[in-house]
Amino acid sequence: MSDTGEVSRGNIKRLGVVMSPDPERLEEIEGVLNPGAARGPDGELYLFPRVVGKGNYSRIGIARVLFNEEGVPTGVERLGYALEPQEPYELRPREGSGGCEDPRVTFVEPLGIYVMAYAAWGPPGPRLALAISEDLLTWRRLGLVHFESEGVDSKYGVRFDDYDNKDGAFFPEVIVARDGRRALGMLHRPMYTTKEQAPRGVTDPRPSIWASFCLVDEAKEDIRALTRLREHLMLIDPDHPWEHLRIGGGTPPVHTDLGMVMIYHGVSGTLARVPGEKNMVNYTAGVAVFDTSKPGYPISYRSHTPIFVPESEHETKGVVDNVVFPTGIDDRGNGFYDVYYGMADKYIGVVRCWLPASLPGV
Repeated sequence: MSDTGEVSRGNIKRLGVVMSPDPERLEEIEGVLNPGAARGPDGELYLFPRVVGKGNYSRIGIARVLFNEEGVPTGVERLGYALEPQEPYELRPREGSGGCEDPRVTFVEPLGIYVMAYAAWGPPGPRLALAISEDLLTWRRLGLVHFESEGVDSKYGVRFDDYDNKDGAFFPEVIVARDGRRALGMLHRPMYTTKEQAPRGVTDPRPSIWASFCLVDEAKEDIRALTRLREHLMLIDPDHPWEHLRIGGGTPPVHTDLGMVMIYHGVSGTLARVPGEKNMVNYTAGVAVFDTSKPGYPISYRSHTPIFVPESEHETKGVVDNVVFPTGIDDRGNGFYDVYYGMADKYIGVVRCWLPASLPGV
């Protein structure tokens, strides 16, 4: 491969399925998918899969990744659960269900802790919540994320707390707030689908990737400041055919020589229009590079076409067909990254992604 050029399907190598539902475990009967990933203080790689039992009841598991002699991930050792639904914002008692879903795990270097953003499936629908850990094995909830309404919200004319919200992930390092102060940022995807629902000034009502912030000093003084976010900013909205219906965050951003890189997902196809009809959708993945040194964190590179798409049987046939959904990333050095992803909402796979030394516009 060349050291320059676009990131394309030629930069991806499938390494296979690393986790499948165990038919002997009732809590996994509907799938294992969409894992967070992080290296622990012990150097081991841990996955945090969404583990789905009967009735779409989701827990967040803990699993140690197993590697062969060549450094290829080959499977996992299950270690238990990081989070199980227990808080009111994670439970749906009328349905006998609930969920802790789709975690993204970031080691936030300025705080020296791991931060997990996950979707809490409670009475109003999915809302983002946070938990923290020092060792990846023991987790403490911080609670629901609250998007503060003072100041910038007058620009958008909405309460972001009122939106369903998923795909939360923190940046790993300090970025600069609009007023020049040191801040921590979280990516997220508020769900609005019509112009009437969209924030004021947003002309495209398709769900997009946003960021919200808290000051580093506030989080160091009180870690719960991470749940009180402000200065909301739309970063990117759907632009290409493979993103026709919506886009959303994927892996947590990682610092590279190119900038802050995120593997994100796009959705194309058609949505069901009547009850009982199935969505006919296609989930694919691309690359975005943020320049966090500039106000507004502009995108310096973005995939024109997806870098990987559903191809294998595990990706095309499952609980939801035709899904690759990246959520975890592991830096293997020398520009190589292992990306862990949900396959058809039932399995977990991994691809190895190679990033060139330079990209157009970067």
